[in-house]
Amino acid sequence: MNDRDAGPPGPVKRWVLGARPRTLAAAAVPVVVGTAVGWYQRSPLLVDYTCISARLHGHCAPPSLTGALWSTRLVDGPGVVIWWRAVFALIVALAVQVGTNYANDYSDGVRGTDERRVGPVRLVASGLAAPATVKRAVYLSFAVAAVAGFALAAATTWWLLPIGAACFVAGWLYTGGPKPYGYLGLGEVFVFVFFGLVATIGSAYVQTGQLWFHTVLPGNAYAGGLAFWAAIAVGLLATALLEANNLRDIAGDVIAGKKTLAVRLGRHRAGWLYVGSMLGVAAGIVLVGLVRPWAFLALLALPLAVPPCRLALSDAEGRDLLPMLGATGRLQLVVGALLTLGILL
Repeated sequence: MNDRDAGPPGPVKRWVLGARPRTLAAAAVPVVVGTAVGWYQRSPLLVDYTCISARLHGHCAPPSLTGALWSTRLVDGPGVVIWWRAVFALIVALAVQVGTNYANDYSDGVRGTDERRVGPVRLVASGLAAPATVKRAVYLSFAVAAVAGFALAAATTWWLLPIGAACFVAGWLYTGGPKPYGYLGLGEVFVFVFFGLVATIGSAYVQTGQLWFHTVLPGNAYAGGLAFWAAIAVGLLATALLEANNLRDIAGDVIAGKKTLAVRLGRHRAGWLYVGSMLGVAAGIVLVGLVRPWAFLALLALPLAVPPCRLALSDAEGRDLLPMLGATGRLQLVVGALLTLGILL
């Protein structure tokens, strides 16, 4: 049953529905996976290589590539998680996601592009909340994220502040501003960057204070990019979630003039894009598994991708594609849980 068929939601439920809880996995999964990566990078098996030949030769690269002189030291705080940083990173991610969802609700509502939506309830378009009230909810959500982000920046690096500001701008301009990038077919790119690379690598960074590590295993500099390999799988899952949403809304978006990537590609090619994202998720899991073999466990979740992929490749449209969003969200959670477990084992 669609949310709209059950009658008007109550004053609390409407804000919960407006936050689009099915999309929150896209915010939580990268933080959990990134935190697991941070734990691994702080384990006794890893060392932080400090190149001591750069002063002599003017360059620095992994010893397996250059044979340069290196000194090593165990990473500080082996095998532990700084829990308050993990919690604050989760607060930032969830608050940014909720704020972005409210921002999309506000901007699409005032533009009138949500009038033919077949998906979850929208606050402004359905008249459940005044545009100004929804706009204040955007500011409040971003403010919560800003407070938690400031604490993380104070504990690690102030460079997190401009990155956080970029997240706020990206969240607002997805459907807001004079030229929303979501209307130009660029939504998938930004989702992969912010909900994949930034959120996953950033969550690992706040645990370790470093972006790249090299293992004590001879010549295995590949493992140092574990956060990046994990971000590929996580980011493509978030991208698939957006594709499921846009695939469902093609007909309405065409009428509203929203040229999402799904609209630009057309129904069938957009369906193949969704399937391609799933194949990319599998590739990302394999890359993580090459470093942490137990991470191959996450491949066991991929059968859950079969039903939404079948829908994506079918002739179904509009409301008939509603199950794709929920199925993709569940897949995100299961892959995230198994990937995290695999990294920790």
